[in-house]
Amino acid sequence: MRYSLRQLEYFIAAGETLSITLAAERIHISQPSISTAISFLEKELGVQLFIRHHAQGLSLTPAGRELLREAKNVVAQAQRLYVFASETSNQIRGTLSLGCMVTLAPMLVPELVHSFTTAFATTKVAHREANPDQLLDDLRRSRIDVAIIYDLQVPADIDFLPLARLPPHVLLSESHPLASRTALTLKEIVDHPMILLDLPLSREYFLALFMKEDLEPNIYARSEHIEVVRTMVANGLGYSLLNIRPRSDQALDGKRLKRVRLIGDNRPMVIGTATLKTVSKSRLIQAFESHCRSFISDSYIPGMVAPVFDKTKRRTSPENTEEPS
Repeated sequence: MRYSLRQLEYFIAAGETLSITLAAERIHISQPSISTAISFLEKELGVQLFIRHHAQGLSLTPAGRELLREAKNVVAQAQRLYVFASETSNQIRGTLSLGCMVTLAPMLVPELVHSFTTAFATTKVAHREANPDQLLDDLRRSRIDVAIIYDLQVPADIDFLPLARLPPHVLLSESHPLASRTALTLKEIVDHPMILLDLPLSREYFLALFMKEDLEPNIYARSEHIEVVRTMVANGLGYSLLNIRPRSDQALDGKRLKRVRLIGDNRPMVIGTATLKTVSKSRLIQAFESHCRSFISDSYIPGMVAPVFDKTKRRTSPENTEEPS
């Protein structure tokens, strides 16, 4: 054999994304390196793997689809050698494939990965960000080993380990007429324009808070990108409801934001790790989950301010209770 496992990994990334650009972003390798690896494999194996579409990405040939499936098996078997060595030598080592909710990843992943690979120097974490449905599909297709998701509609075939709760809060601009308040009810904000985080499950979660109170929000705008939501709020276009609490109180354009506690018996989102129940957990996965349990809790969440839980439920005088910024 004159091809390498690394070349197969480059081919797999291109085959799954159908884009040299996206494949390069996923595995943090230059585009020319991926193109060179694909060309080498096509020459070495004597088959055409892709059809190149100018400015429109790639599509797999019938032979490419078959070889993609086999390449995944070869790489998976090679990875299991590290797992086997880890089990027999009682050492935690190998590469963990981690998926994380796109809204959580910027805060959680960098600090979590750094702390884990520092504690276990012979490990590496390859991560990707996606929405919950994509992450669950990745788990089922063995594209990732562990996912960090919310506890919203967790399927029966998924083992969910809760780590920390994130209660909802109101996000306002500094100039918003309610910005001086320290706590608010849904009834007090419902008529103001709302910027909705329009992601699967998150969208239904926030709207359900209003439905529970027989209220209908005045949705002014929607976005799938949390930083777009935060920047729109910072520019005075409306308020938003969010669960994550970044340590920075600034939007990306530098304008400041104000977090205000939401009064009421509102169900928090719960962050946790998800694995497939039918797959036996390797020592590497067990070590990662154990590390998550010791590193993430209600009192400490990487990249975030510790959450504040409302115990008053339906108080009528919220001004007496302060909310840290």
